[in-house]
Amino acid sequence: MRPKHEPEQITDLSRLRAFMNPLRMQLYRMLYAAGTATASQLAEHVDETPSLVSYHLRKLAEHGFVAQASSEGTDGRERWWRVASEEGWGFRDSDFADTPEGAAAVGAVTRGIFDTRVAQYRTYLDQKAAWGKAWTDAAFSSEWLLDLTPAELSEMSDELEELARRWRERGKAAKAAGDTEDREHVSVHLYGFPFRP
Repeated sequence: MRPKHEPEQITDLSRLRAFMNPLRMQLYRMLYAAGTATASQLAEHVDETPSLVSYHLRKLAEHGFVAQASSEGTDGRERWWRVASEEGWGFRDSDFADTPEGAAAVGAVTRGIFDTRVAQYRTYLDQKAAWGKAWTDAAFSSEWLLDLTPAELSEMSDELEELARRWRERGKAAKAAGDTEDREHVSVHLYGFPFRP
């Protein structure tokens, strides 16, 4: 059993493959941010039909990534969805590296995640002026060049995750207490990887 605040580690190839479809990744991210939504609501944001979005949500549900949000909706005709775990999910490349299919899935999913993050940041850059001075002054983009061992990089990753988790809980608590003024979704992207100049 994993600790309460740990993301689920995917070790099954069929589950990882569920995210090889870029639309599923996009729907998962949107649903994570929204909390709950219907296929029709999500379809408006991705410019697809509600039936196609519903199909992909059902596929994500088959693999345990999303679930029906039974407390939402009143007419019973529309199905509301939520992510299955607020802690999210992750995977280790090494769990899939022993087969060509596994390595290909890791590559496709990792590139899909990166492409989604780049697209999200580009959208922010394109709309930057509309956010106003407070948000543009608060936003950041940083790069540090460090000399670390694999163990040190892993330790740094754990520390950054704990920091992000603490801020996520702070935002959730404030929102639950009604402190919503000037509160927006914020995306934080940090990467740590080896390179040789």
